Amino acid sequence: MAVSMRDVDPAFQGAGQKAGLEVWRIEDFNPVPVPKSSFGKFFTGDSYVILKTTSSKSGALRHDIHYWLGKDTSQDEAGAAAIKTVELDAALGGRAVQYREVQGHETEKFLSYFKPCIIPLEGGVASGFKHTEAEKHKTRLFVCRGKHVVHVPFARSSLNHDDIFVLDTESKIFQFNGSNSSIQERAKALEVVQYIKDTYHEGKCEVAAIEDGKLMADPETGEFWGFFGGFAPLPRKTVGEDEKPADSRPPKLLCVEKGQAELVETDSLKRELLDTNKCYILDCGLEVFVWMGRNTSLDERKSASGVADDLVSGTDKLKPQIIRIIEGFETVMFRSKFDSWPQITDVTVSEDGRGKVAALLKRQGVNVKGLLKADTVKEEPQPYIDCTGHLQVWRVNGQEKILLQASDQSKFYSGDCYIFQYTYPGEDKEDCLIGTWIGKNSVEEDRASANSLASKMVESMKFLASQARIYEGNEPIQFHTILQTLIVLKGGLSDGYKTHVAEKEIQDETYKEDGVALFRIQGSGPDNMQAIQVDSVASSLNSSYCYILHNGPAVFTWSGSATTATDQELVERMLDLIKPNLQSKPQREGTESEQFWELLGGKSEYPSQKITREAESDPHLFSCNFSKGNLKVTEVYNFSQDDLMTEDIFILDCHSEIFVWVGQQVDPKSRMQALTIGEKFLEHDFLLEKLSHVAPVYVINEGSEPPFFTRFFKWDSGKSAMLGNSFQRKLTIVKNGGAPLLDKPKRRTPASYGGRSSSVPDKTQRSSRSMSVSPDRVRVRGRSPAFNALAANFENPNARNLSTPPPVVRKLYPKSVTPDSAKAAPKSAAIAALSSSFEQPPSARESMIPRSVKVSLSTNKSNPETNDKDKERENSVTNKVESLSIKEDAKEDEAEDEEGLLIYPYERLKITSTDPVTDIDVTKRETYLSSAEFKEKFGMTKDAFYKLPKWKQNKLKMAVHFHLIF
Repeated sequence: MAVSMRDVDPAFQGAGQKAGLEVWRIEDFNPVPVPKSSFGKFFTGDSYVILKTTSSKSGALRHDIHYWLGKDTSQDEAGAAAIKTVELDAALGGRAVQYREVQGHETEKFLSYFKPCIIPLEGGVASGFKHTEAEKHKTRLFVCRGKHVVHVPFARSSLNHDDIFVLDTESKIFQFNGSNSSIQERAKALEVVQYIKDTYHEGKCEVAAIEDGKLMADPETGEFWGFFGGFAPLPRKTVGEDEKPADSRPPKLLCVEKGQAELVETDSLKRELLDTNKCYILDCGLEVFVWMGRNTSLDERKSASGVADDLVSGTDKLKPQIIRIIEGFETVMFRSKFDSWPQITDVTVSEDGRGKVAALLKRQGVNVKGLLKADTVKEEPQPYIDCTGHLQVWRVNGQEKILLQASDQSKFYSGDCYIFQYTYPGEDKEDCLIGTWIGKNSVEEDRASANSLASKMVESMKFLASQARIYEGNEPIQFHTILQTLIVLKGGLSDGYKTHVAEKEIQDETYKEDGVALFRIQGSGPDNMQAIQVDSVASSLNSSYCYILHNGPAVFTWSGSATTATDQELVERMLDLIKPNLQSKPQREGTESEQFWELLGGKSEYPSQKITREAESDPHLFSCNFSKGNLKVTEVYNFSQDDLMTEDIFILDCHSEIFVWVGQQVDPKSRMQALTIGEKFLEHDFLLEKLSHVAPVYVINEGSEPPFFTRFFKWDSGKSAMLGNSFQRKLTIVKNGGAPLLDKPKRRTPASYGGRSSSVPDKTQRSSRSMSVSPDRVRVRGRSPAFNALAANFENPNARNLSTPPPVVRKLYPKSVTPDSAKAAPKSAAIAALSSSFEQPPSARESMIPRSVKVSLSTNKSNPETNDKDKERENSVTNKVESLSIKEDAKEDEAEDEEGLLIYPYERLKITSTDPVTDIDVTKRETYLSSAEFKEKFGMTKDAFYKLPKWKQNKLKMAVHFHLIF
């Protein structure tokens, strides 16, 4: 479409250059900008043009144009708004979707721009009305129907049992809840009450909720009916003209030529019927689409829009919505009306239109940054989860799950399924994520069993844990951060996989340490690295990756020509896990040895392009209705936390992963189907996004939302922690002036644990469970082996106490031996004996249920007197640790660390020392250690240690203090 300067109204110059909302009112048939302070204020006698500009993750700008017609606007004014909308689209490059909005019948997308509602005012410019002056407050009655708020006559006859009504008086706002209305409708209406309170009463008036059928003895009920002359029974509601259902006839396709619409005769709607040189009208009853070919002129598009307006105005049916779309930018709703629509069309969408407009405006000195395509925003994916928690992994074998040792928690077989449980510090309790990992070659029996067992684990925790379903090859960043190291091996160990191999008489490819195996190494760093076993052939290589190839004792590392130093470092780290204590033979692409190619069966061609993960797309929120196996969804536009109703289930679609949010008051049957709902959503692909059926699915329970979910909202955890249904909660907020009444502890700072309010743990936390490789290939990293030996004695593997630190840092290589670990061995027995009588901290499940505070009993039940003495002794030490201050008197042997604190050698702090330090706080001996020795004994820095919860500090101090004190 050719664009000239006369096509661009001066009022639209520079429009749509940045994300946000822009509004124009039609005055004398010309658009006049509306100031931001008046956004959402519409007059019934006027017409408006509204532009919504959205910036996507890639940096590209998208536009939606709406023209709003007041019920008293003139026909000429409405026509001018329609024409100016087409001109605005031309100024933006001819790709915006255009919507016709009629007062009282607006689309939900339009209403979402002006949350919670719009309440048109009487008056207008061209209509001859005068704008209403805000002199004396007038009593008004509104009815709330869905997201539409309609001003109705202030009379008893306006009330009914099915709707919600808002009575706005001078000193009080009443919400009348019809007996047949739902809790969700009542809660949404309270947002209208809050809006009226803030807009027309400066937030300083009383609010009352009136229940239909409530006894007159209630003072507020009597006051409400007093405005209507006293109580009287309400009649049954009659269906009005505007509420009659539309006829359900099939869609009609009309071709527009020379201002005339002719019916296109066809048995079925197909994309091939649409000619790029013409405009078409698709009449679907409540929705009328105007499709404009890319090669049509501006005048032809205006003509087609006029024909559509005439078509609508000539009917007496329910007022339909007119949606105008450009070829190549069809909406999902429009495409769904066709029996067949190809995924990829032959239309070449060029930047010519936008570029020409930008050039014209640039010559006039207008900033055209927003009209040009922005560069793709490259962001490193962030896990948004604390990585210092405790991980347990089980391998599924039929209906059983087998707990894996810490050294095997990172080794997954492609033919098996696994369940993981990760407990990590939250804002005021332990948070938990339970998930399943489904191997590509696993059998259906194990898959079903894994999901069932994981669901039962979540149910046993009173649904206070989040749940995830993850398929091999589609792992999210959270999963890699939790495991930090993932090794995926071929084959499987479960009985189901072995039976499958035997029945199908196929070769068992289960990994063998002494066989030939090729691993592709990938990841972004020590806290996110994977070794994926691939076919041991040359075609499995890729110039953008590093590989490990072994055949028993022979080990090769291969580095592609496009790899970086980071990639090559990851190979060294993974060698420490796959083939420790063996010297490898480095191979560079192009200089490989004959032995290397022989192991791969000879040379062959292989790719050079790196496997890229799909970039995160803009999220969409849907409310769900799942009944009898059928899933119906409704999109929530411009969503916020307030859209999540505690009685409902919602889906947050991020394209690469799906979140199913379950409210606290969802019935148990629907709650148990949450994972199925997520899978059904992927199957239906409502937005036609080509969703992968194996995309990760999370089930998020209200009140236990993890930070990798809440980051999509401006989150207030106090709202989900409130009691009652959605109506009761919002009523409390409205009466409290807009804030939830909740005495809740403040969240920890981001440096503490990366709680819900933080984006991602800092580097210290992220490396606390990671490993590194020194030049001499020493393979032990992380916390000291002495500390690991001590901590292991506090962990009972059968108790599954997830609140305790992990028994061994999983980044330690299993075959590593250092002098420190040998020294720790004789001490462990004494520590185990002493620690057996300690009071254990609450388990994850207990700590996550505030109403049931439990204390675990000592394992030694035969001698209760001894237990009491030990507990008394422990409490005494703990109280001293918490109450006494550190004395910092300088002595002859003292020194200062880098933070200026007094330090002493470890040998002088021990009670058995021949030259002990005097005049120190003996209950806090650890504070006098140097930073290096502190990290050696405790496995972390002082700063990280003192950010731990108090009970964790005490437990770790006791473990080390037994060697300092006794």
